[in-house]
Amino acid sequence: MDDDRDRTDGARPRLDALPDDLLERLRTAERNADRPQHLLLEAVLSVGTGLKLPQVLRRIVEAAVVLTDAEYGALGVIGEDGRISQFLPVGVTEEQIETIGSFPAGHGILGELIRHPAPLRLTELGEHPASYGFPPHHPAMHSFLGVPVKVRDEVFGNLYLTEKRGGGHFTAEDETLLSTLAVAAGVAIEHARLYEEARYRQEWLEANSEIVAGLLPGAETAEVLATIVDHAVRILSADLGVLAVPAEGDCLRVDLASGVDAEAHRGLVLPRHGSFMGAAFTAKGPLTSYDIEHDPRITTGPPRWWGLGPAVAVPMATGERVRGVLLLARLRGRGPFTEPETAPLLTFAGQAALAMELSEQRAAAEQVTLLKDRDRIARDLHDLAIQRLFAIGMTLQSAVRFVDHPEAGERLLRAVDDLDETIKIIRSAIFGLRTRDAAHGRQGLRVRTVTALEEASRTLRFTPSLHMEGLIDTDVPAGLAEHVLAALGEALSNIARHAQASAAEVSLIARGRRITLTVTDNGVGMSEDGRRSGLLNLAKRAESAGGGMTVEAGPNGGTRLRWWAPLPE
Repeated sequence: MDDDRDRTDGARPRLDALPDDLLERLRTAERNADRPQHLLLEAVLSVGTGLKLPQVLRRIVEAAVVLTDAEYGALGVIGEDGRISQFLPVGVTEEQIETIGSFPAGHGILGELIRHPAPLRLTELGEHPASYGFPPHHPAMHSFLGVPVKVRDEVFGNLYLTEKRGGGHFTAEDETLLSTLAVAAGVAIEHARLYEEARYRQEWLEANSEIVAGLLPGAETAEVLATIVDHAVRILSADLGVLAVPAEGDCLRVDLASGVDAEAHRGLVLPRHGSFMGAAFTAKGPLTSYDIEHDPRITTGPPRWWGLGPAVAVPMATGERVRGVLLLARLRGRGPFTEPETAPLLTFAGQAALAMELSEQRAAAEQVTLLKDRDRIARDLHDLAIQRLFAIGMTLQSAVRFVDHPEAGERLLRAVDDLDETIKIIRSAIFGLRTRDAAHGRQGLRVRTVTALEEASRTLRFTPSLHMEGLIDTDVPAGLAEHVLAALGEALSNIARHAQASAAEVSLIARGRRITLTVTDNGVGMSEDGRRSGLLNLAKRAESAGGGMTVEAGPNGGTRLRWWAPLPE
C-alpha cells in the first residue's frame, strides 16, 4: 500500500491540472474499482506525456489494453465521410497485418459504434446483429468492449478492445475505467492538436519567409516554384507533390513533380473536367481525398495516381485569377491530411501564384524594353543603312555606262541586284522589329518562334539552339505561321516527353518559295510502338498547306523532324 500511495502522491500535482469533469470521473473510478488505483492514474497520465498526435494516439491504445487486461486493442479515427480514416491496432503483429490486408473502413460492430457513439460491451461478438464477420487470417475474437473518444463534444474516434485475457469477459468496471480513459484521451488529443497547429504555423511562416526572400531579388520562377513544392512536401510529410498549370484545350499540365514516381507525373496532361486537380482548380479552398486513386471526382482518362491514398489539392490564385493547382499525396495506408495541416496551404499556394505573376510582370517589363530597343534599331536601319545602300546602288548604276568591258559591266549590275536583295532583307527585319498582328495581338513569326523555345526550355530543362533565315515575317502568311508554330510545339513536346534528350536544334528557313522547319534532338530516337497521333496531325497540317513532313533518325542519333509548306507567290 505504501508503494501505491507514493505513486499516487507523486502524480497528484499533475492531476490537479486536469479538467474538472475528468477529475470527477477519476474519483468515481477510484471509489468503485477493486484493482490498484495507480493503474488508472498511470494510464491517464501516460496518454498526456506526448505532444505529437501519432504518438499520443498510440499511447491511448496501449494504455487501454493494459488497463482492461485485453489481448487486442485499436483506435479508429473517424473521417469527414463518417468512415474510419485511420486505424491503429495493438496486439497484432506486422506479419498478421500484412496477411489480413487493408484495415477496416467501419462496417459491422465497428460501424455500430460510429452510428451509435455510446459504450458497447459484448460477451460474444458474433452474436450481435451488426456483426460483419472477420476477413481470412484474422485472429479469433469473442469478447468486446468499445467506447467513443470525444474532443470538445465531437466524436474523434472509437476505442475497440477484444479478448479479455484468461478467457473471461469485460466487466462493468472495465467499461467505467475505459470510459474514464477515453475522456483523458480526448484531453490529450486536443492538446496534441493545439501543439501541431502551433508547429505547423511556425513551419509555414518560416517557409513563407524563405519564399519571399527568393522572390524579392528576382530569382528564377522555376526555382521558386520548385522550392514551394519541396517545402509543402516536407511540412505535410507527403510522398508526392505536383504543380500543374493551365494548358491548351481546357486541360492542366503538370510542370513540377517531387517525390514518389515524380518522373511519371511530370508532363502529365489532365482534363480540367473529370479530374481531381481540375476540381481543385475551380475550388475556393483545399480539396481533400482519402483515396485519390479511386476518387469519384476522377471520371475521365486512364487510371492515375497508382499506389497513392490521402491527397489534398489547392488552387494557386492571385485575386480572381487561378494560375494553377498544387497537389500533395501520401501513399495508400498512411493517415489523411487534417484540417490543421491544410489550413495554411491555400495561402502558401498563393505564394506560387505570386511568383508566377511577378515572373509575368518582369517578362512584360523586359518585353517593353526590348520593343523600344527594336524600334530604335529599326529606325537607325531605315534612316542610315537603307539610305546609304540606295546611294551606293545608284552610284554603281551610273558607273556602268563608263565601263567599256562587258564582263565588268555585268558584275556591276549583279552587285546592284545584290544590294536590292540586301535592302529587301533589311526591310523584312525592320518589319519584324516594328509590326504586330493587330487582329490577334501577336508578334511576328520570328519573335513567336523564339518565345516558343523559351517556354519549352522550362520543360526540356535546356534551351534548344535556333537558326532562322529568309524573309520569315514578310513572306509567311498568318495562317501558315500558325501551322509552323503548331509543328514546332508538337516536336518540342515529343522531345520533352519521350526523347530523353540533352540538346536540340531548331532551324526555320524561308527560301525558294518554301518555308521549312527542322527540329533535331540527340535523344533515344523514335520507338516503333510509340504514339504517333500528334505526328499524324502535323502531317495532315502539312498536306492541307500543300507541303509534307518526314521523321527520321538524326545524323548523330536521336530524331530529326522536317516539316515544309510552299509560300504564296
